[in-house]
Amino acid sequence: MPIRRLLKTRKYTPEEIELLNEAFDRALRALGLVDRDDPLCEMVARTVIEVGVAGASAKEIAETAVARIGLR
Repeated sequence: MPIRRLLKTRKYTPEEIELLNEAFDRALRALGLVDRDDPLCEMVARTVIEVGVAGASAKEIAETAVARIGLR
């Protein structure tokens, strides 16, 4: 899964990892992406991490990431 690999590049708390993983899953569902090997999944993962700000919910992060990617 692309997001797990990307999360290893910096120290995240367990709570941040859980939040970003949930946001990633929500964004993939919103975009209809199933194949985790699809290169687009890495773009989604990077965008979710980029958007993942303290205080935002997984839903808000996912929605912002999907909007930034612009495929919907």
